[in-house]
Amino acid sequence: MVNMQENNNILSILENYLHDNPDEIAKEMASDFRKRRIEKNLTREDVADKSGVAVSNIVRFEQKGLISLKNLIGIAMALGYTAEIKNIFSEPKYSTMEELLQIKRNTNKKKAYKNLKSLGGVKEK
Repeated sequence: MVNMQENNNILSILENYLHDNPDEIAKEMASDFRKRRIEKNLTREDVADKSGVAVSNIVRFEQKGLISLKNLIGIAMALGYTAEIKNIFSEPKYSTMEELLQIKRNTNKKKAYKNLKSLGGVKEK
């Protein structure tokens, strides 16, 4: 029999999977941003001054999860998350062995193409 604590843990895990869509992720990121901003005792105006992002854009992000990529990078940097935002796509990401093998094949193709190009075997268009 499943006790209440186990049931809550299962529901929590399921909830994470149910909310994996861009809108929910954006709202969660906005909420986390607001928490980090407040923890650092920064006002929206402080972040705007440090990032060059208009206060109205920061408000819109915190309330609706809407922001341009450039502004997201700016406010992330203002809070000290430069490395994290800069490295978001720096490593290959895979969830299955098939994806890993595909990444390896594509990486090898890229290397072969570069080598062939450097030897003059590929003509530029």
